Parts: sequence; C-alpha cells; structure tokens
Amino acid sequence: MKTINLTTQRQAVYDVVRQSEDHPTAAEVMNRLVERGHSFAYGTVYNSLRYLADKELIRELKLGETASRYDARTDDHQHIVCEVCGRVDEVMTPVPEEWMTRVAEETEYEVHEAHVVLEGVCAECRSKRKR
Repeated sequence: MKTINLTTQRQAVYDVVRQSEDHPTAAEVMNRLVERGHSFAYGTVYNSLRYLADKELIRELKLGETASRYDARTDDHQHIVCEVCGRVDEVMTPVPEEWMTRVAEETEYEVHEAHVVLEGVCAECRSKRKR
C-alpha cells in the first residue's frame, strides 16, 4: 500500500482537480487556487500535481499539447480532443481486447494498459461552422 501524505497544499490542488469538470492544465489549477484564496508558488503546484499523479490519485494526460492536463478520474477510460477548440472529453468505451492482443503480437510487448486519444470536432464547434 502506498503511503500518501496530503499536505495542505497537495489537498488544495487535489480538490481543484477533483472538482473540475474539464481537464485543467497546471496554469488553470493555479488560477483556480488563486480564485479560492490560495497563494502557492508555481513550483508547489507543479510538485503537488506530480506527487498526486505518482500516487495515482490523479492522472496526468499528455494529449499532444504542450501542457499536460490533469484528470481526477483514474478508472480505465480514454479521451477525445476537439481539433478546433481543444476541449477534452472522456470516452468510456473500453479499448477492445483484440487491439491489446494484436499490439502484443505485433510488438512482442506484454501490454498492461492502453490510453487512446481520439481527435475530432466537438458538437459545439460543428454547430458554429454550420452558422
């Protein structure tokens, strides 16, 4: 069992990520902390995000963007990114077991998990195009 040490700062960062409906970047987490009356140094926020990800309390998402995003959902799910506005949504459809088997056969890797990032255009951006 992993020992978890949630300092006041880590708890505040965790609360922001956990209560976010989007997938915030570190800068967005920092801004939300300021809105809540906290004044942590950027290093503290980054270190807290790293700690929480290392302890598997949150997930760091590297979605091809320059900045990582953070997700409090650590269950098995995928993500889809809007190519127009950058919105990130969760995809609950599981990765087919056949994919995992075929990748293992092709690469000779023992596959433990998959994180698939799909890209497309969200409904809101599609409706703006039609106007």
